[in-house]
Amino acid sequence: MKIENLKISKQKVDINLEFYFFLKLINKLNPSTNQINAIFQNISLLDFDINKLKQSVEGIFYKSKTKNNLIKEIIDKLTNCNTDLFDLSLRLYQVKDLLLAEAKISEIIEIDKILDLDPLSLEYDNLSILKPYKTRVKGALLTLLFFEKLKQNKFNFISQESIDYIVNLAKKVEKFTKIGLESNQIFMLMFSESIDQSIKSDSGSNYEDRIFYILNKIGIKNIAKTHDKNDKSTEYDFFFEIDGKIFGVGAKRTLRERYKQFIKTAITSKIDVSIEITLGTDLNEEKARTIASHGSFIFVSDEIYQSREFLKNNEQVFSVKDLNIETLKKIGSRQF
Repeated sequence: MKIENLKISKQKVDINLEFYFFLKLINKLNPSTNQINAIFQNISLLDFDINKLKQSVEGIFYKSKTKNNLIKEIIDKLTNCNTDLFDLSLRLYQVKDLLLAEAKISEIIEIDKILDLDPLSLEYDNLSILKPYKTRVKGALLTLLFFEKLKQNKFNFISQESIDYIVNLAKKVEKFTKIGLESNQIFMLMFSESIDQSIKSDSGSNYEDRIFYILNKIGIKNIAKTHDKNDKSTEYDFFFEIDGKIFGVGAKRTLRERYKQFIKTAITSKIDVSIEITLGTDLNEEKARTIASHGSFIFVSDEIYQSREFLKNNEQVFSVKDLNIETLKKIGSRQF
């Protein structure tokens, strides 16, 4: 199949590539507001003298020795013809944090929704999974809305003090749009990377973290993470001791084929109690029976436990609502 009329001019590709280059490197450089303002002042005062501008930019960041390579790449790329584009990149970079903060409000809303839920419940997990996707989607929609507002010269979405700045920004965007710059799409490339990085740096509510929180909450201390001493290929997510009994716990949202490692370890390991904590979404009757037949115990989300009779009929399978010291002690003494 041949796709017609999709030719993009070299000029359009070049200006968008150059714009993305500046945005990406500025984002990596992460300049402070004072550093950006100093560059703006120098661009104006130096009357676009490119050599003096390069020297001034280098001087502004001379203390940032760890970012010397980034500064050098930017300086090497600066020319008399792209100083305006560099200026626009800096201005849009400043807008990034405003949009990012707005996008992350959705995360705060989602966190408020799950505060009263059981951290090991299926509902909590589903909301946790959707949270970063919602941030990405909202970020993309906010970016689209922001550039539409710029194009329409509608600035009622910001404070009065910021209007002059945004009006000037809108004029610069319009100027480059006429020569082929797709500022919205290219900005979104950089903005998506920033959102992803923010999500990664804020991560910490994963399944293992939630289980660790619950174990601490029910009074288990001195929890360690280590490989099984007899089988180095098996990694317990948690190791602890209750009443002289050694517990090894695997914590996986879904079992897939990983449950087989605990079957093998149940035979070779010298631990007293082997436990698998999982959501249970892929735990069928055969898997449950196989795990239990090798002496391991299973805790699953209450929603799954209540919906599957074969789990309730298996005395070595429990709802996570029963994950407490009393249950663990009974398991350790095999009194259940």
